[in-house]
Amino acid sequence: MLILRSAALFVVAALFEIGGAWLVWQGVRENRGLLWIGAGVLALGAYGFVATLQPDANFGRILAAYGGVFVAGSLVWGMVADGYRPDRWDVTGALVCLAGMAIIMYVPRGN
Repeated sequence: MLILRSAALFVVAALFEIGGAWLVWQGVRENRGLLWIGAGVLALGAYGFVATLQPDANFGRILAAYGGVFVAGSLVWGMVADGYRPDRWDVTGALVCLAGMAIIMYVPRGN
């Protein structure tokens, strides 16, 4: 159950962080304005709070593991929001990152 909760929190964190960065990108690069930028800043702030809800108390471990989710989530976001088509190396890299995340977070430890 803890793994399921942790994975769900990573997904929510990715939605806030990637979504927030995308909103800022849209506001600046696509000239959509300050409302988009402000919404992005709020979403990025929410990401920071979601990360604190992880059951593991080690900041470095959480952020390192989240990196794998961020990589894979960014490719998925690009596919859905921008029509980006990842190639096999994008997919392979994302899978490697997710495997690293799983090792960092969920391998049993003796301590």
